[in-house]
Amino acid sequence: MRVNSNTKARTRAAVGLTVAALAAGATAGAGPATAQPKAAPAAAPAADCSAAYRIEQKLSTGTTWRMCWRYDGKAGLVLEKISYRPKGEPKPIRVLNSARLGQIHVPYDDGNVEYDDLTGFDFAQGLMNLAPGECPGGTIKTVKVPDSWNEDPNVKGLCTTTRSRGHAYRMQGDTANKVFQAQGKDLLVYTVNQVGWYEYMTEWRFQDDGTITMNVGATGSLSWDDYDAGDGRGWPIGKGASAKATSHSHNAFWRLDFALDGSTRNKVEQYDSKVTAPVRGRRAPTTKTTRTKVTKELAGDSKAYRWWRMVSATGKNKDGHARSYEIVPGPTTKYPGRSYTKHDLYVTQYNKCELFASNNPGNCGAGAGRSVDKWVNGQALTHPVVWMNIGFHHIARDEDQQPMPVHWQGFSIAPRDVTAMNPLTPAELGRQNGHWRPRS
Repeated sequence: MRVNSNTKARTRAAVGLTVAALAAGATAGAGPATAQPKAAPAAAPAADCSAAYRIEQKLSTGTTWRMCWRYDGKAGLVLEKISYRPKGEPKPIRVLNSARLGQIHVPYDDGNVEYDDLTGFDFAQGLMNLAPGECPGGTIKTVKVPDSWNEDPNVKGLCTTTRSRGHAYRMQGDTANKVFQAQGKDLLVYTVNQVGWYEYMTEWRFQDDGTITMNVGATGSLSWDDYDAGDGRGWPIGKGASAKATSHSHNAFWRLDFALDGSTRNKVEQYDSKVTAPVRGRRAPTTKTTRTKVTKELAGDSKAYRWWRMVSATGKNKDGHARSYEIVPGPTTKYPGRSYTKHDLYVTQYNKCELFASNNPGNCGAGAGRSVDKWVNGQALTHPVVWMNIGFHHIARDEDQQPMPVHWQGFSIAPRDVTAMNPLTPAELGRQNGHWRPRS
């Protein structure tokens, strides 16, 4: 929880006051980081930025990720020009123009307070210095915070490192003579930002198979100033039932500007499957999947057997299939209290003014509104931008003290037909593409 802004200033002087929890189903484990990233060769092709703002990492399994970073005065860490080069590909494959948080919206159950942390409560200003032990085996980069309220705007606040994630695959052949297996590796990029009682961990994971996972977590303590909730709006914490910590929601938005194969003229598709009960003569139910081309701006809702993908307008893999990325939502609790949180996914036509999902500070024109739902107004999609909303209703528990265990909420985007085969396929299995036949 956090201090009520009407009674206490939310400043970085509260270093000794740790945070509240942003709890959610973990979309990804937060395992230990390992192995310091190797410096890329000076002559290697890199993202279009200077060395100080470049992240380039070749993982031990052969995949190389490249990107640029900058620090925005409201959004915090922004990653740009993101590409990866799997084994066997002749050049890097561009995935995203930019990736960043779009808002963290926190309404309290009692209706007394509501926060837009990125645009209303100086999220970016709260960038925290990281100790070496917080970036195991990695590198901590110095970030210059725009318009910093500190005497020194330079913060050692950006960690880049690698870590293992367990099995990438395992396959035993027709005989028991050989097991094919590999341990997956990730590039991990993250910052920690303090907002009053919160310390948000903004984590980006770049896997060697091309998957990108974005998570927001929080840790710390429950605010001592927030134990006045009544039954139904809070949970008793501590001895007896006299003090109830106020329940609240966390609605985290991400903004993704895709540029598959370097082009922003991507196409959006929605897939829905219908399961029909068994008919006479069949042993089991049947399932039929249909594709809907999304040509105009969309306010979409997750449901069983529904998914979306962003399709390259220019690139194909070696099998001749259009490259695409599938959007994989994480666990979410949709908050119905505001119009902009009533949908899980928004796809809008690019507008440089539309940067934050709520309380957008820019003047985007007469009648444009200041939240993402207002921007879905029927425009044709020639440069689609994806907004993902992952919510969590936080009802505190005794275990949330002291300190708060880290809790995560987030989602992934996964490659679909970006490469003709698993990019981690061992050479011995390279011929088994499509409807292959065993050798006689």
